[in-house]
Amino acid sequence: MRGEAMTPVRIRRLPALSEKEVAQLADVLVDCVDGGASVSFMHPLVPAKAAAFWRDVGRDVAAGRRLLLVAEDETGIVGTVQVILDLPENQPHRGDVAKMLVHRRARRRGIGAALMRAAEDCARAAGKTLLVLDTVTGGDAERLYARIGWSLAGVVPGYALWPRGGLCATSFYYRRLA
Repeated sequence: MRGEAMTPVRIRRLPALSEKEVAQLADVLVDCVDGGASVSFMHPLVPAKAAAFWRDVGRDVAAGRRLLLVAEDETGIVGTVQVILDLPENQPHRGDVAKMLVHRRARRRGIGAALMRAAEDCARAAGKTLLVLDTVTGGDAERLYARIGWSLAGVVPGYALWPRGGLCATSFYYRRLA
């Protein structure tokens, strides 16, 4: 969208999920899967299944087991990321980053990087000193994580399926926060 003014995006942490937020998050997830993102779901992902996923996430958020951040513009939620806090007792210092998603209509606006910075800040505030994540090898998200300073730990070939079938490799990244 060269030459067009960029709509401001606000990043915020959600302490709980309303049904309106569930529906908007489901729309983002369905769009990402439809666009080919390997994010634990197969194509076609129906909105009801995506909404059920977000309701489950909402229960973890309300219970303090995970942090949920969203990016919003004038249309509503256009991106999201989670930090899973509820890990085994020998890993109290660590958090897992999950489901960093940006709707295709909102990409190339710095939203992914802003969500990741906010996730790191929230994890740090929650006492975490290490974050880990996994992503499809060679994808846009992997390039983003490398660009913002995450370190590659390794690659596992054939780790997951693409949403329309076929195996894809997964890269594992970490970031020290302390």
